[in-house]
Amino acid sequence: MNAIKRARHFIEQNPQERAAKVLSSLVLALETEHSFELSQLYELDLAAFELAIEILKEWRLDRYYAGKAKLFDISLQLSQMKS
Repeated sequence: MNAIKRARHFIEQNPQERAAKVLSSLVLALETEHSFELSQLYELDLAAFELAIEILKEWRLDRYYAGKAKLFDISLQLSQMKS
């Protein structure tokens, strides 16, 4: 399973966890080309940090990957829940 799909599943299953919020913020920043505070990544446990790095790699390699849209949608939903 690729990182984008794993992140989407993680966020869907754990929307209240700090790691899910950081990952969704990262995705929103990547998609909207807004800034992201990198120090948030260092607050993650190793597994979530590595997932974030994998997301960055996949995003860079394939900006138009279809699964990205689903991850962006769930990240946007989580962002709106925080408001």
